[in-house]
Amino acid sequence: MKETVVKEPKSKAPIPSGGEVVLPQLGFFGMIRWAWRQLTSMRTALFLLLMLAVGAVPGSLFPQRSSAASEVAQYLKDNPTSGPIMDWFKLFDVYSSPWFSAIYLLLFISLIGCVIPRAKIHYKAMRSAPPRTPKRLSRLAEYGTVTIPAANGIDATTAVKEAAQMLKKRGYRVDVRDLDTERPSVGAEIGFMKEVGNLLFHTAMIGVLAAIAYSGLFGYSGQRVLVEGETFVNTLSSYDTFTPGTNFSDATLEPYSAQLEKLVVKYDRSTEAHYGQPLDFNATLKVKDGTDGEAVTKTLKVNEPVGIGGTNIYLVGNGYAPVVTIKDGEGKVAYQGPVITIPTDGAYTSLVVIKVPDAKPQQLGFVGFFLPTALVGEDGVAYGSDPDPFNPQLNLNAYTGDLGLDGGIPRNVYTLDTSTLTEINSRNLDAGGIVLGPNQSYTLPGGNGTISFDGIKRFAALDIRHDPGQGYVLVFAVLALAGLMASLFFNRRRVWVRTGNHPDGRTMVEYGLLARGEDHRLAGEYEAINKALHSKWLVPLDEAEQNGLETSPSTSDSALGDTPATKDQ
Repeated sequence: MKETVVKEPKSKAPIPSGGEVVLPQLGFFGMIRWAWRQLTSMRTALFLLLMLAVGAVPGSLFPQRSSAASEVAQYLKDNPTSGPIMDWFKLFDVYSSPWFSAIYLLLFISLIGCVIPRAKIHYKAMRSAPPRTPKRLSRLAEYGTVTIPAANGIDATTAVKEAAQMLKKRGYRVDVRDLDTERPSVGAEIGFMKEVGNLLFHTAMIGVLAAIAYSGLFGYSGQRVLVEGETFVNTLSSYDTFTPGTNFSDATLEPYSAQLEKLVVKYDRSTEAHYGQPLDFNATLKVKDGTDGEAVTKTLKVNEPVGIGGTNIYLVGNGYAPVVTIKDGEGKVAYQGPVITIPTDGAYTSLVVIKVPDAKPQQLGFVGFFLPTALVGEDGVAYGSDPDPFNPQLNLNAYTGDLGLDGGIPRNVYTLDTSTLTEINSRNLDAGGIVLGPNQSYTLPGGNGTISFDGIKRFAALDIRHDPGQGYVLVFAVLALAGLMASLFFNRRRVWVRTGNHPDGRTMVEYGLLARGEDHRLAGEYEAINKALHSKWLVPLDEAEQNGLETSPSTSDSALGDTPATKDQ
């Protein structure tokens, strides 16, 4: 008996000394390729989207310099330990911080890297023929058979062609095959719009990100408080606060003007439970587009902006502006005009700060509150009871001294630092506080002049925004919604039909349906195809069932006697 010798195959790979396994070197370009594949995977895109949402949270929790610089300064003052650390991490400038921009850009690149390869693959799939016909259709999710009587005179080739025509009418892309054999068949596929919708959704998301970035680069926003009768001109000096985009240019400001003619606020007076609550804010603007345009009257309401000069003007607040006249100790008018107040409650009890740096011989400052409808309580203190000006009253304390406006340090116009000033009027002094009604005046003690309450005007707080990417965001958002609907309501399905001639002259037809992914409507599609085939070749389906024709799905071996084989899905 001979001993069988098995020769080991020769390997071209070098055998390392010591018997240790040596892993192949990835190399620089291999590392770049691996990093790109990781970045452009759908899992990474979803993770970056989650990081972007989490990264935006601090922007809603902490004040931001772009919109509330004074609140940021106060936060840093109140939190000397944690404030600088948070500032170093750019938590007060979240949306312009390097880390937020990095997440934004990586998400942008990741989505592009995901969409382009998938689009190429799907384009090839749409142009390729449906998969080959499985050998055992009975193993598919939905399966049925039809037997065409010999009297109909329809052979296997004719039957498969007619089945293809029927599937075409139902929107399938068909491929008739094996016509020169005894068992011709047709493969059909539908539902490519599902992946098209998926790709459209992700492409639209890229468009939304690009449009938002475009607005951040070339847009701007500003705020202006406008008193009745005043006019706003679209120049940098006319804004109270202004936030430019990264690539902002003065040439972006298109010339126009807007005059606030009237601000009307309607309050509920019909029900006791909601008495005094605001119902409507209505501002009448006279706008003029360009330097020589015709003045047009427009109505500005909450959530109903006025568009002009490439910007939208929003009504974001309102309040009262008492008109006062202040004469200094020399009898000259040192201040005259409306004073913007800050409402603090539903009755429009409003804080008042007046700074008079031109008063002689000493600068004057006033701090107090304005009451549209004043009532006096049992303790002798006035309080506001209604937002409408039924009994307006101005309550002030007066100060003299250096207001600190000449030191070059920015000061908040709505606050007054009284720590270095001398109080000349208050409830705690013999002179008492200043209480004025309309058309009343008061003589300040110490020969410091007079103050008079001349009337009331309203003001509107306006938010002016130039958002060049806003229209694109809307378009891409609609496209994203359309893509999402398509990916949800279209289903990818495949149908195969195989025919064969029986020795007794009958034509045997079997068909199977398969869905890519979950499709709860596949059974309904089977019923529709089953009914279409019977109505084409046989008597109506209900009569066919009564005559005992085979029409229901079967889990037995194929009607054409196929040999067992695995199906290609």
